[in-house]
Amino acid sequence: MHAMTTAMMHSAAARRLAMAAFALALGVTVLPRPALAQQVAVIVNGSPITTYDIEQRMKFNTLSTHKTASRQEIIEELIDEKLKVQVLQRYKQEITDGEVDKAYDNMAKRMRLAPEQLTQALAHAGVDAQTLKSRIRADIAWQQIVRGKFQSSLEVRDKDVFAKLKSSNKEDDKQEVGYEYQLRPILFILPPGASTEAIDARKREAEGLRARFENCNDGLAFARALRDVAVRDLIVKSSADLPPEMRKLLDEVAVGKLTSPDVTPQGIQMFALCAKNENKLDSAASREVRNEMFAEQFQAKSKRFLVELRKQAMIEVK
Repeated sequence: MHAMTTAMMHSAAARRLAMAAFALALGVTVLPRPALAQQVAVIVNGSPITTYDIEQRMKFNTLSTHKTASRQEIIEELIDEKLKVQVLQRYKQEITDGEVDKAYDNMAKRMRLAPEQLTQALAHAGVDAQTLKSRIRADIAWQQIVRGKFQSSLEVRDKDVFAKLKSSNKEDDKQEVGYEYQLRPILFILPPGASTEAIDARKREAEGLRARFENCNDGLAFARALRDVAVRDLIVKSSADLPPEMRKLLDEVAVGKLTSPDVTPQGIQMFALCAKNENKLDSAASREVRNEMFAEQFQAKSKRFLVELRKQAMIEVK
């Protein structure tokens, strides 16, 4: 759920930036960072917000939303971000630069840009990439804190999903049916740095097992008896948890059969599909409702908690 919510927040920002950034990225050069005086405008629990921070965020918001926010609105936004990062530090946690860079790279990919192109596009508009990365860091920190602090109350119950589906007349959704898959991974083990010949030989062994695999009861027992083959514990996956390509692959496999062999760093891996059950709570409509309900709860908890943090904070305007 964390990945989903974070992705929703970052993809929204990506969509707002996409058109402007893509156009700017064509043939642009990085402009030098302006030599602005770092005057402190606000201090939040001892942490400064400078005039440069404010000007940068104003430029970024104009670029991403095509609207011009007031200076005070930008200051309030930056104060909130300071509080979000500080509360994570209070719990002796931190967001690493690697996590921020990964989210930044993913945002660029969603815009069909290389990270360097996104940086250039921002620079062309006079925006330092660190301005966006600071916002990303605050978003990730806030996700972790709110989810951790309100974990039990953020759960969306199945009966509530059913009730909302019924009230919104979405319960008869027939466009997509969800499934629950019961899988047993089977790994034909290979040593690190195995030769192409060794890999091909193991793939042939895997294909041989696949050809004679008729059901999980007999097939898994036979697989365990093979040389250097590991049969992993049962995995239960909902179609909502799987990427489209993996779901398509499983939907093309009959129950009791194996997926095609796949080369991994540990060896040749296949999945035995031991059961596939329809899941009414995994339809397109139910997933949409569940996501909406979670987002509503998250925003409500987030807003109240941020109000509490502001009441407790020492905020000094220069």
